[in-house]
Amino acid sequence: MQQAAKLGSPSKANSQSRGDIFFRDVIAGLSAANKRLHPKYFYDQQGSEFFDQICTLDEYYPFQAELELLPEVADELMPTLTQDYDLIEFGAGSLRKVKPLLDCIRGIQSFTPIDISGEHLRTACRQLQDEYPDLRVQPVVADFSKPVELAVSHNKRLGFFPGSTIGNFSPGEARDFLSNAGTTLGNNNYLLIGVDTKKSPHLLHTAYNDRQGVTAQFNLNILERINRELDADIAVENFEHYAFYNAAQGRIEMHLISLEDQTASIQGIEVTFREGESVHTESSYKYTPAEFSQLAKSAGWRVERHWLARDDLFATYLLRYGD
Repeated sequence: MQQAAKLGSPSKANSQSRGDIFFRDVIAGLSAANKRLHPKYFYDQQGSEFFDQICTLDEYYPFQAELELLPEVADELMPTLTQDYDLIEFGAGSLRKVKPLLDCIRGIQSFTPIDISGEHLRTACRQLQDEYPDLRVQPVVADFSKPVELAVSHNKRLGFFPGSTIGNFSPGEARDFLSNAGTTLGNNNYLLIGVDTKKSPHLLHTAYNDRQGVTAQFNLNILERINRELDADIAVENFEHYAFYNAAQGRIEMHLISLEDQTASIQGIEVTFREGESVHTESSYKYTPAEFSQLAKSAGWRVERHWLARDDLFATYLLRYGD
């Protein structure tokens, strides 16, 4: 794929910079009174592959519910999105969910997927380019939660943020992301966003504690990544995946629990873990339509319309930025 090839491999300087940021974030998180790791660090190549496996599981309803909903959404958007558009996907992953938009919305001239996992993104882009040879595909390896500088274009911009990744941010962080996305996309442009809904705690619990243990592997892989990339010696076998629905906060929480008192070295810095101590790796907030509409409004967006999947399992919103 010509456009992806222009990116090439990350420069040594850029790789070093990302490694330094990863190290600082890990040390800060594991030195805190309540230990934490940022969920964006799940997504190295191995973590991205684990997440692709999670999306095939019967228990993990968000992926299938949204995938079933998106063709309906794309079909109904055709009369609204009639101009020429540059499509920008935040946290692009494997690029499966963008296909209904590419199939239905004829005005899409280019596609810019943004993701932090470079190797996984470039592989997915090569596959997508084979399926859509006339589409300009311009991947960007970046932290999509921050403003991203895009190529200058005279086309309108359509943002796409599927999955329930907005739920990985706290409400304040979600408001910041939406505000940054507005800056990236520009005034009077659209964002199509997937949002998980509040539902049965049992259904939520099952989705994050699958029988095959793939979610547990995905969670534990963040420690494996620290070992691989930061010259660390964390005994991964001494940690256990733990996920539950916190009804008071309206969120799933994922943790890694230390099974014993232990000490690890990360580039020569010692980090201690007490038996039973938790490392909080992810939150996944769920929203009612009223709650999410208010959140979007607080960041400068207005809801143009929304769609609900079967049994109200999942929601997709079309937002418009600015006045």
